[in-house]
Amino acid sequence: MEARLDIFGSPLAGKLLRHINSAGKAVTDSSLPAATQELVKIRASQINGCGFCLDMHTKDAAKEGETSLRLNLIAAWREATVFTDAERAALELTEQGTRIADASGGVTDEAWANAAKYYDEEQLTALVGLIALINAYNRVNVITRQPAGDYVPGMFG
Repeated sequence: MEARLDIFGSPLAGKLLRHINSAGKAVTDSSLPAATQELVKIRASQINGCGFCLDMHTKDAAKEGETSLRLNLIAAWREATVFTDAERAALELTEQGTRIADASGGVTDEAWANAAKYYDEEQLTALVGLIALINAYNRVNVITRQPAGDYVPGMFG
């Protein structure tokens, strides 16, 4: 598969992605657990069919010690016993926030209240920001058909 646009060679794409990356750094530096951040990125990327992001985030998560069992069960998190209640709340918020157009009213009060049981205000802010950011990345990569499979952890800095 060949990408529709060279987003890595385009000055405008570079400028756009630098701004998105800056917002991502704020989330990365927050107190939202790193493992939860990767679960969120992977689940949204699964929903959106973003192979490029799945390649990146599953490899990054594995490099940081995430188990293959948990990585393999993210899409079936409701039935899997390997996720904490806090992670389940984050994954539910991720699904509802990613599928916003499919639900009248967007994210339910129940999903929000459940997430708020496990995450403080800073972490909720990071979680909302992360869901928005990964969806933006997914859309850029899916629209431009960025190929998956060649990512090496750390290759983007």
